[in-house]
Amino acid sequence: MEKVYQAFMLIIYNLMQIILAVLLLPVLLPVVLLTPKYRTNTGLRLGFGLAGLVRDLGKGGPRIWVHALSVGEVSSAGALVGSLRRQYPDGILIFSTSTGSGRAYAAATVAGQVDLLVPFPLDLLWSVERFIRLLRPEVFVLVETDLWPNFLASLKRHGVAALLVNGRVSAESFRKYRAFRCFFGPMFKTFGYIAMQTEADLEKMQQLGMPAARLLKLGNLKYEVPAGAAAPEEKAGPESADPARNARRLWVAGSTHRGEEEVILRVYRKLRADFNDLQLVIAPRKIERGAEVAALADDLGLESSRRSAGGKFGGELLILDTLGELAALYKEADFAFIGGSLVRERGHNPLEPALFGRPVVFGPHMEDFAEIAADLLAVGGAVRVDDEHGLAAILRQWLSNDEERRTAGERAARLIGEHRGVTDRHVELIGRVIDRGFAR
Repeated sequence: MEKVYQAFMLIIYNLMQIILAVLLLPVLLPVVLLTPKYRTNTGLRLGFGLAGLVRDLGKGGPRIWVHALSVGEVSSAGALVGSLRRQYPDGILIFSTSTGSGRAYAAATVAGQVDLLVPFPLDLLWSVERFIRLLRPEVFVLVETDLWPNFLASLKRHGVAALLVNGRVSAESFRKYRAFRCFFGPMFKTFGYIAMQTEADLEKMQQLGMPAARLLKLGNLKYEVPAGAAAPEEKAGPESADPARNARRLWVAGSTHRGEEEVILRVYRKLRADFNDLQLVIAPRKIERGAEVAALADDLGLESSRRSAGGKFGGELLILDTLGELAALYKEADFAFIGGSLVRERGHNPLEPALFGRPVVFGPHMEDFAEIAADLLAVGGAVRVDDEHGLAAILRQWLSNDEERRTAGERAARLIGEHRGVTDRHVELIGRVIDRGFAR
């Protein structure tokens, strides 16, 4: 009966796709054809040109397809991909993302460890079928959530083992999943195993009707920072070895969003009046906003340089509008601000600076990293602020008390050390599935 119901839901879903395609195609088609980035990307997401890419994959095994929706999920998957490569040096690793920013970040971080980096297929029956037939994965690993009915149903038809790892269920998502259980339930049940971050996440999945035998609590992959982040001296450039560096103090504001840069720059200007050795590197989440941030600095009377225009580390104010350098730069910092948290953007990863023993400060909006943020606060490795005044106060405190700042950083690093092994547990699960030939 359940299989009949699932088939019925898929029929309804695909009929709705056809209706929407007929209604929207006259509008969408010209946009796709006339916009180069959409034209190229959409063609590949439909499967055009995929066969040529697959020809170079070779015949190693096992074939593992890891999918991460966007930048945050790619960040979570980095250490997992590296561990899978070490575990299966002759295996074929395929990595996909759904967004342009996710692909750009993956190209800068995990591309060197995978055999193929591709966009995720559009959830049309014929496109997902083409992807699965050509890529021929033995295991599909979904990092966090990016659920598509046709894709998951096709994996099941082809006997591909599907795992959901690093799962989390926010209060908002839980309400949605529960309200539309008839739609989401069948998708979750296509996974052989669902590995959740916390006990609370696991309990929510049980309440949604997921079989207990398929649910595991393996921890949060975001506690494992990719190994590449631990070599800043190789990535930050030779100018980072400035012999005068020890006489200066560096604040790195990472992954900032519109509405945060003004606050950061105003605080920096205030602090510079009392601490003239303070430097600031501000890295906007969207690197194309570099010019916009530079204009904000200019409006405040602050002279800045942009990394994309040849700006060098060691100046008073650098706008880091390039990819692949931020994580490494955190080692050079004395303290860090985590962007997306003073505005409602759900926050970004605070572990990269904490890895190097750097204390972190963030705003009230850390929903995507709520567990990690709470853990850092609990051990005294981070401080939460609500506004510009709070940000200025804690940074002034850290600049005035080196011992307090160093102690906070040590506590942050110790927390990460205590959570080591998360990636190993996930790799063990994937290996168990491969060894048993598990398939749904």
